[in-house]
Amino acid sequence: MRPAPMLACLTMKADQSQLFDTHVHLDRLGPDQDSATALAEAGRAGVGAWLVPGVRRQHWPDLLSLAGAPRIWAAPGLHPMMAGQWGAAAEVELAELLQRPECVAVGEIGLDGLLDVPFQLQEPAFRGQLRLAVAAGKPVLIHCRRAWGELLAILRQEQAGRVGGILHGFGGSPRIASEALELGFVIAFGGPLTYPNARKRVEVLRTLPVEAIVLETDAPDLPPHPHRKEPNRPEWLPLIARRVAEIRGWSLAETARITTANARRVLNLQKEWGQN
Repeated sequence: MRPAPMLACLTMKADQSQLFDTHVHLDRLGPDQDSATALAEAGRAGVGAWLVPGVRRQHWPDLLSLAGAPRIWAAPGLHPMMAGQWGAAAEVELAELLQRPECVAVGEIGLDGLLDVPFQLQEPAFRGQLRLAVAAGKPVLIHCRRAWGELLAILRQEQAGRVGGILHGFGGSPRIASEALELGFVIAFGGPLTYPNARKRVEVLRTLPVEAIVLETDAPDLPPHPHRKEPNRPEWLPLIARRVAEIRGWSLAETARITTANARRVLNLQKEWGQN
């Protein structure tokens, strides 16, 4: 992983008509995309704010470096595949990071039934990070695959409804989405929504209340159609926004206004907008 570039020179006017990418790995875009160029291209495409989630503990400093730029915020945390990194030292470090104003959430955390990492490691890491988030009053970015029953039970037990958050890469059912909404979560839609076979995601999107919808790229992963064989790019968020607009019967401007307002609300950024 190369060090994150300095992005303090990035200047863009943020407003409600700009899109908010609630999940983008700006610290690992790959050799053909440096962060500064990718952000400039995304800005020209109408993207005006970004949330960068954590994956590995050793990359948390990169998140902090990126979050020094305007309208880029960090969500440090350990992905379920890195649950083995959780322990006393990681807990202390994460608790300290959550005191910083640019760290507005904890992520991406959760459970993954498709990984070789046993739940005996995943669950303590997930619970521990949830507890820190609740104590700090920070929302969480949730990663989940084939473990929704266990994950929803843990969210209730750890009182995650006190902070809420975003379900990232959501591929669950309308029923699961409804249960998550009751806990104060919103649903993020990314590249898979644009795929021709995205029937379940389309069904979920159609049933959600307006206030429960946000956007994400997950770049460099999960690129939208027609770029499925390419590394994902932050500038492609408008392709996802257009698909949301189609399904919901909104204009692109309405989609930007609604999803940006939802992201700001769930991440507690109403006052900070334009100040970071």
